[in-house]
Amino acid sequence: MFQPLTKSDLGKTWEDARVYLRPTCFVDRPHELDESALRIADTMVWFAAWHVSLRDNDMVKSAIIPVCELDDWIAAMPDRLAETARVQRAGVTRPRGNLQLGERTIRLGEPQLMGILNVTPDSFSDGGKHVDAAAAAEAGFAMGAAGAAIIDVGGESTRPGAPLVWEGDEIKRIEGVVAALAKGGVAVSIDTRKAAVMEAALAAGARIVNDISALRYDDRAMDVVVQAGCPVVLMHAPSAKSDPHEGGTYSHVLFEVYDMLAERVTTCVAAGIDRTKIIVDPGLGFGKGVGENLTLVNGLALFHTLGCPILFGASRKRMIGALDNEAPADQRLGGTVALHYQAAAHGAQLLRVHDIAENRQALRVWRGLRDAALTA
Repeated sequence: MFQPLTKSDLGKTWEDARVYLRPTCFVDRPHELDESALRIADTMVWFAAWHVSLRDNDMVKSAIIPVCELDDWIAAMPDRLAETARVQRAGVTRPRGNLQLGERTIRLGEPQLMGILNVTPDSFSDGGKHVDAAAAAEAGFAMGAAGAAIIDVGGESTRPGAPLVWEGDEIKRIEGVVAALAKGGVAVSIDTRKAAVMEAALAAGARIVNDISALRYDDRAMDVVVQAGCPVVLMHAPSAKSDPHEGGTYSHVLFEVYDMLAERVTTCVAAGIDRTKIIVDPGLGFGKGVGENLTLVNGLALFHTLGCPILFGASRKRMIGALDNEAPADQRLGGTVALHYQAAAHGAQLLRVHDIAENRQALRVWRGLRDAALTA
């Protein structure tokens, strides 16, 4: 249950408590607030308040405080929580810089699109559409021309109930497509949880590993990424087993997803992955119900405290159908654009989408609104 948090609460004994700082009260014209607004990394998003939460098992106490008051609140915290709060605050404001993908530079100062290219017969939305390698590569080039900064190639469906694909078959599906796109100058990401597939894709020219298991499914995956020195997407899923949707039960989904990703970031850095090359993804739809997904969307800014770029993917997801009379996957474009617009407004740096042109247009309008507010 949630209860109001006061500064006097902070001095009490919270042996097992955890603190969470989430940017909130976003503002269009930060220059009118002097130093009363902070910028999320090097994005075009500013905020005027922190949503401070203390969680002790199932009990959560929260308060919204102006950004200028956070130092006083931190001073009232026990040392352990105070240090965590300082690290989280620094994570929000630290510039993310650019993603350097071979000769391609992906600038993260405004949201960039990652195009979804599934070369599978059974993906939930576009299964069977791109099983021919040449046609798949052409589709990838078309996505790039429409405005995708990165093309994410996947050879295994991870929809609920999808069968496990042998790594050899997965490699056959993706290898030629990745090679063709990379040869054509496209920045390619490989969507896989298998080390052998990562190796094959990286050898073919992929520049990013996008792992729905956050490098937990395959014991060799961590070493592959460390040796490659490539950027990696760590996504939250409740299970690292064959079915990533298994076991999705939560008391406080936002905090539990955050805690898992925080642990994975720490583990990956300790293993030798450069923190500046880690991207986090809350894993919308993976072992989460509609209400839990909506909570993650509304609380997305919390993940900025990890100090990593955020990848957000809601394209054609089932939650959209659940909110709109069970609309089928091919009729969820409006909901997709709405969710990605919300993510952009909360500072997400990468948006993973099927429909490039429509989402690109929405982001251009969003950018126009931001520019107008900042210069008027």
